[in-house]
Amino acid sequence: MYGIGSLSFGGFKVGYIEKGSFDFGGKGPESVDVDAEQVPDAPVLSLAQKNGTIEPTFNLIQLDYKNLKNALGGDLIGGDEAPTGWSAPSVLIDKSGECVIDLVSGQRITIPNGKLLANLSGKLTLTEVAKIACKLKVQKPENGGAPYTITDIPEQAAAAQSAPEQAEG
Repeated sequence: MYGIGSLSFGGFKVGYIEKGSFDFGGKGPESVDVDAEQVPDAPVLSLAQKNGTIEPTFNLIQLDYKNLKNALGGDLIGGDEAPTGWSAPSVLIDKSGECVIDLVSGQRITIPNGKLLANLSGKLTLTEVAKIACKLKVQKPENGGAPYTITDIPEQAAAAQSAPEQAEG
């Protein structure tokens, strides 16, 4: 798996992601070792406590007003169609929804219940750009099931299946 092709959250494509900024993050699996007095050199049993997790982080660098609103909350100034500005939120923002990440390598990562935590970040210089630093908390889906899935992108899977038929025909 490699390369971010597109990333959407709550049905909205978020725009350009800074090169090299996407990281799966998360934590490794946890276990507890059980030691025995009679066996001094190694545990006699390891009990699994928790699966490994992912907690993706990335920097959004396409900072148009609609991306500011969708990532950070707040309001558009001048209307939704052709905004002329953005105002920061004055209340606590809780953005949860489905996140879909399509990879250049042909896979899709789907997080059914993600929580987006974001803040304006970066430097205002002539060699760097401002950015929105994003963290995606992966939560258990409301209806149960896997916290995330990795599958072939449907359009690419269909094209791959029809390619041998075309070559034979």
